[in-house]
Amino acid sequence: MRRYTTADFDYALPRELVAQHPAAERSAARLLDGRAALPVDRIFRELPALLAPGDLLVFNDTRVIKARLVGAKPTGGAVELLVERVLPGREVLAHLRASKSPRPGSRLRLADAFDAEVLGRDGADDALFRLRLPDDPFVLLERHGHVPLPPYIGHADDAEDARRYQTVFAARPGAVAAPTAALHFDRPLLAALAARGVQRAAVTLHVGAGTFQPVRVEDPAQHRMHSEWFEVGAATAAALAATRRAGGRIVAVGTTTLRALESAALRSDDGSVQACSGETELFVTPGFEFRAVDLLLTNFHLPRSTLLMLVSAFAGFEHVRALYRHAVQARYRFFSYGDAMLLARAAG
Repeated sequence: MRRYTTADFDYALPRELVAQHPAAERSAARLLDGRAALPVDRIFRELPALLAPGDLLVFNDTRVIKARLVGAKPTGGAVELLVERVLPGREVLAHLRASKSPRPGSRLRLADAFDAEVLGRDGADDALFRLRLPDDPFVLLERHGHVPLPPYIGHADDAEDARRYQTVFAARPGAVAAPTAALHFDRPLLAALAARGVQRAAVTLHVGAGTFQPVRVEDPAQHRMHSEWFEVGAATAAALAATRRAGGRIVAVGTTTLRALESAALRSDDGSVQACSGETELFVTPGFEFRAVDLLLTNFHLPRSTLLMLVSAFAGFEHVRALYRHAVQARYRFFSYGDAMLLARAAG
């Protein structure tokens, strides 16, 4: 089997194709139908006609928290926090930017509204800071935080972002990045899918900031994947099993949903998806054996990213390269606020 380098997953993208705002309507985004050898240009609201009665759409029901905070150290130096995870005991793990790292025991004034105590370093290579907040972190973040827009979006977050960088079915707070393929679903489209006989189920995977980190080593096998918490509930596991028995297809809405389902499948002896929860560091590259997912809805991903490697593993490296060339030539909009594509699992 071919050995891939990170450079194999690079591509040229004109800067103007990086979407800075969402489409005027969620389901009005473009959809590149990449299931067959030749791509077909569609609109996302055409999705019901592309699925069959009895297919199962699986969504990630995580909710994006307002994870970005700005503040100051006691010395007056500016700090910026991106909360990666909320922990018990009013504690959080956060990425922290400052001219000089604060010491354990010091306090930070955040949003000019409350103080946070620095407890120390944490995470892989001490990349994160552990802090204790004076109240429920979810409440404080919702009140004083900012929408954690990806670094390639050039404007400060506003009311549009608070509404549109969130799925219409977001339920469980904890993500610092949206499951972007699901941003294209609105209530009329969900109703049309239900009328078509397409079933729905949900998993939870709280997307971390590491989703935006490029792979910095040329050998992908040397890349250390960030850890994210996921859960597949009993009802979803039962729906997956029923769909399989009836001959329907499992359609993962987004790479985060796919990673949750395939992580669960790896935990079982027979490759079925059982109810489970925990941490996943699953890094999908070409050669991975998919067990749970038949079709994948996904946005267009950054060059040299783990997500581009995942979709290349799922639909085939050369096929995905051809689809991305077509998307650039056809002026699709890229990344979180961009357009989507529908992929079928490659044979073998």
